[in-house]
Amino acid sequence: MLELINVNAYYGRIQALKDISLHVNEGKIVSLLGANGAGKTTTVRTIVGLNRSTANDIRFEGRPIGRIPPHKIVRLGISMVPERRELFPDMKVIDNLEMGAYSRANADELRRDLDWIYSLFPVLAERRKNRAGALSGGQQQMLAISRALMSHPRLLLLDEPTLGLAPLIVKQIFATLQKLNQDGMTILLIEQNANQALKLSEYSYILENGQIALEGKSAVLRADPTVQRSYLGAT
Repeated sequence: MLELINVNAYYGRIQALKDISLHVNEGKIVSLLGANGAGKTTTVRTIVGLNRSTANDIRFEGRPIGRIPPHKIVRLGISMVPERRELFPDMKVIDNLEMGAYSRANADELRRDLDWIYSLFPVLAERRKNRAGALSGGQQQMLAISRALMSHPRLLLLDEPTLGLAPLIVKQIFATLQKLNQDGMTILLIEQNANQALKLSEYSYILENGQIALEGKSAVLRADPTVQRSYLGAT
């Protein structure tokens, strides 16, 4: 579904990505792991057009998208949940959800999707008239994920969806991602909780200094002593 071929990206003169190549097969969960500053966020920002790569080297369902602006990439079926959520804090929960569906026009479909979102995260139905900024951190993350889902993506990119959340909320977020995938959604997951990401995903990439350092089936990487020492806290 998604393919990156030797992608390079820069911040000014600083090269942030160095020949990144990865693929995400339809219907799978792929995780992208690495330490802070490794290039994970830059990778997903480049996929959705917020950062520009240096060549036309990103393909979605076989179509080059490296020169397509972000709002058109959303319409193609890719949606991102950013690391800092980037909600509209002074707007109501329902308004944030409707902003996620700005590119869609079918009112009946939108109502059905709202009902679906509320079934995934019932607390959002209870708080739909509340300001987004008044929600707890976990509820804000649920809203950020839900806003992305309102664009009806086929590929969902998540940047650190469980960062700073309580263990019970983390468990709920991972369970929701698993359910979305079981229902057919393809997911590219950036996650500091490497152990949980490797459990959830089928295939994983590990970034170091803007380059792919390791890749492979998640179960194999999880059993790798080097990965255990560096990312899973084993001694």
